[in-house]
Amino acid sequence: MSKELQNIQTVVRDIKLLIEQSKQQIARSVNMTMSRLYWQIGEMINQEVMQNERGTYGEQIVVSLAQQLVTEYGTSFSEKNLRRMMQFARCFPDEKIVVSLIRQLSWTHILVILPIEDSLKREFYIQLCIHENWSVRTFRERIKSMLYERTAISKKPQQIIQNDLQQLNQNHPINPDLVFRDPYFLDFLGLSDAFSEKDLESSILRELQRFIIELGSDFAFMARQKRITIDHKDYYIDLLFYHRRLKCLVVIDLKIGEFEAAYKGQMELYLRYLEKYETADGEGSPIGLILCSGKSEEHIELLQLDKSNIRVAEYLTLLPSKKVLQNKLQMAIEIAKQKSGIGEEL
Repeated sequence: MSKELQNIQTVVRDIKLLIEQSKQQIARSVNMTMSRLYWQIGEMINQEVMQNERGTYGEQIVVSLAQQLVTEYGTSFSEKNLRRMMQFARCFPDEKIVVSLIRQLSWTHILVILPIEDSLKREFYIQLCIHENWSVRTFRERIKSMLYERTAISKKPQQIIQNDLQQLNQNHPINPDLVFRDPYFLDFLGLSDAFSEKDLESSILRELQRFIIELGSDFAFMARQKRITIDHKDYYIDLLFYHRRLKCLVVIDLKIGEFEAAYKGQMELYLRYLEKYETADGEGSPIGLILCSGKSEEHIELLQLDKSNIRVAEYLTLLPSKKVLQNKLQMAIEIAKQKSGIGEEL
């Protein structure tokens, strides 16, 4: 290939890159402008309805506005969409917050979070979506999987949740309670009722991408069955990951059946070894995650695993009904709050 042809191809590639970048910038600009317009329309209608304080007036004005706007501007301003704009303005009454939000989330993303009534839960999903760069599809799946209720942060006092989310929003170090979940949904592995730890590990590696999605996008896979040698004896770590935002190694130990107290000593050995021999300068202490098919909360509490940087979580290879799961997660949150003396309602 001649030098002239190579130069032309380089120029073409660079021009294509510029075009694509410009298209993305235009799309973001259009999205921001339209999202802000929708908020302003919703705020205007809400103010009009509030000023007149008549029960039927709110219904009448939305229907009337939709009929006139659809005729001139199309179905984007249908009655259903106008009500979404009104809901958007009610959920986010501060225009400064709206301006910041629409810089980072598309209108389609915003529509996904509007049905969430709990403001803390809504903020949790917004921050995770922004920092993990979720697509709209992933965003919906994370909400559907009750991610908020499965993180330790949901069991904390309201003020602590607000502080942790604010820290995340300001790009400060992330709280591990926002990272680790309980339970983990591993139904995508397709495992039958009877399987071994080796089967579980092999299935995870076959579906590594989906497993990392369930863990969180900041996890990076490093090794399976990593051998460490202590006093001439070999030990094998099931799965070793690195968490980019926590800046630390994460050991995952896979167990079949209920959590047992002996698992703590085994994990502590792994963590202390990694801390001594494999932790780089500037990294945090390694964290251990023991995944079991069941656990006793009293065991966990008495062993004070948090002091050893160890977390225990259940995994579910077959998901119960949504109602059963909701009840289970809600009960876990209430029990945790009662133990810490918090009488808040979610």
